[in-house]
Amino acid sequence: MPLTEQDIVKGCIEGNRNLQKQLYDNYASKMLVVSVRYARTTAEAEDILQDSFIKIFEKIHTFRFECPLSAWIRRIVVNTAINHLRKEHNLAFSIEIENAPQLAYNAASAISNLNLDDLLNTIRTLPNGCQAVFNMYAIEGYSHQEIANLLNISVGTSKSQYARAKELLQKKLLAVKKELA
Repeated sequence: MPLTEQDIVKGCIEGNRNLQKQLYDNYASKMLVVSVRYARTTAEAEDILQDSFIKIFEKIHTFRFECPLSAWIRRIVVNTAINHLRKEHNLAFSIEIENAPQLAYNAASAISNLNLDDLLNTIRTLPNGCQAVFNMYAIEGYSHQEIANLLNISVGTSKSQYARAKELLQKKLLAVKKELA
């Protein structure tokens, strides 16, 4: 009979190395994808992942099954990545722009014929603040209010960073698409 998440979490709390390994094996590859979106290099993403799992094992006793385990783990990875950006890359944001202009953004035309690696590499070239907000809003599904709270910025700054990220991505992806043509 396969182990349940409750069994695995209980085993991790008790320090069972086999169940800790199983938890890691179950989630590491998915969470590496998350950390790659925030990192500048693969090595940096692996460091974020390692730091995340240290925190996960330190805090597993606080998990109360009020949300899916995967969501709890993802939040730790995202928070660890944000903290890493603050520490290592001086995460900074441009000044809030009132009523940021609505940008004509056609993602479908910009990313057709691109593979995932091209897209991830293009996201990695964004300024740190834009990259963090873009990942949190467009990929992780955080609201601008949640992003503002997590990053200690205003909602307007979050929105303007997202608009700037979309504009930069569109330009960069169109340039990559032209290179591939």
